[in-house]
Amino acid sequence: MSATDVLARFGTWALLRFVLALLVFVLLHLVRLPVLLLAVVLDSAMSRVDNAVTAAVSDRSGSMAGEGSR
Repeated sequence: MSATDVLARFGTWALLRFVLALLVFVLLHLVRLPVLLLAVVLDSAMSRVDNAVTAAVSDRSGSMAGEGSR
């Protein structure tokens, strides 16, 4: 069914509602992309910080454990 068939059968408002719904769908997906990029960047940064803190704590706790057994 072409756009002119829809226009003839259902009227202008039906065609406009369909086009509006399609535009909203596309806009929501375009808005989603920067949010997804931000989530990936935050995940990467949090992973690096977590690895750095874990490495620092495990190095420090390893040397402290040996001191307590003297």
